[in-house]
Amino acid sequence: MSVLLKDKPKSLIDLEQIKKKKVNLAIFGHGNVGSILIDQIIASSEDISKRRDIELKIFAIANSTSVLLEKNGAGSNWKEIKSRKGVSYAVNDVIAFAKANNMENLIAIDNTANQSFVSNYKSLVEQGFSLVSSNKIGNTLDFNFYNELRGLLSENNKEYLYETNVGAGLPLIDTIKLLHLSGENITRIKGIFSGSLSYLFNHFSEKEEPFSRILQEAINEGFTEPDPREDLCGNDVGRKLLILARELDLHNEFKDVQIENLIPENLQDVSGDEFLDNLIQLDSIYHNIKTNQKPDHVLRYVGDLHGDLSNNDGAILEVKLVSVPKNSMLGQVKGSDSIFEIYTESYGENPIVIQGAGAGAAVTARGVFGDILRLSDKLN
Repeated sequence: MSVLLKDKPKSLIDLEQIKKKKVNLAIFGHGNVGSILIDQIIASSEDISKRRDIELKIFAIANSTSVLLEKNGAGSNWKEIKSRKGVSYAVNDVIAFAKANNMENLIAIDNTANQSFVSNYKSLVEQGFSLVSSNKIGNTLDFNFYNELRGLLSENNKEYLYETNVGAGLPLIDTIKLLHLSGENITRIKGIFSGSLSYLFNHFSEKEEPFSRILQEAINEGFTEPDPREDLCGNDVGRKLLILARELDLHNEFKDVQIENLIPENLQDVSGDEFLDNLIQLDSIYHNIKTNQKPDHVLRYVGDLHGDLSNNDGAILEVKLVSVPKNSMLGQVKGSDSIFEIYTESYGENPIVIQGAGAGAAVTARGVFGDILRLSDKLN
């Protein structure tokens, strides 16, 4: 005779709860990427708990002005609760809250684009936090900071994951790390690093329309920053290229990156509104560039890391507008995709190619979530 137990005994439930790894998250920045990430974590937490025996709890949600601290973790109504219960804070208040509540397996997630917040990385690591970041600034400050942070991470047995710094949710940084650590000689990395500029030049190359009209479409569709000069100046692509250079143990600084600014000099320092009112000034410049190409060529804004990569100071880092054959890998990219060609000694002239959606808040948030899960698996 068998007995069917509909409910597990309380002792078994308690034992299961003890076995689950508890991971406590402090999320800094809840704009587009941060808000989507918080909602993704909360929506998936029950399923993750069942499948991976990991309990993810968001105990802190902060932006530049206030923080919501919840010992038992934020719920799906976190925005409404934070609007009522959020308080002004310093990062040390979040650290103190975690200590006062004996929280373990701490991860700080930086979804800001703020340089001043990066200055908190060292104290967070020293106080028991590992780091996940979509903010590129921490990896593009001076090389001394870069090395000091990694020394602290090693001393404190903490991790720092930032896959979304280049290529949003694409597995690019992890691939380059694994190749480099395995002793593979990477000889060149070349690609389209910006989803915004990918969209712009893909459409400009395909359509018989003025550059200003394509750019305005990109702005209207949300493919660029509100002030598109933040994309057109090339600094964002330059930072991404620098991050990859440093993954190869190259001792480069941001000033070493040769960047072609796509903004005419007379429009670089005017107000945002004045720039948008004068987009038509770009038309003759880019029309001439487009019409002077070889047949069956298209324009692409490319990051290129090459030179003597065996010498820590020998790399050439270039960001520039180039004309490529329409049937080449770079020339066949569509929409707002990014593409990266990784050339190595073993693969010869045939690069490893990683291609896919290189921009978008949902894609980036999912990539950050992936880093959180990878890091959670490593924690005790």
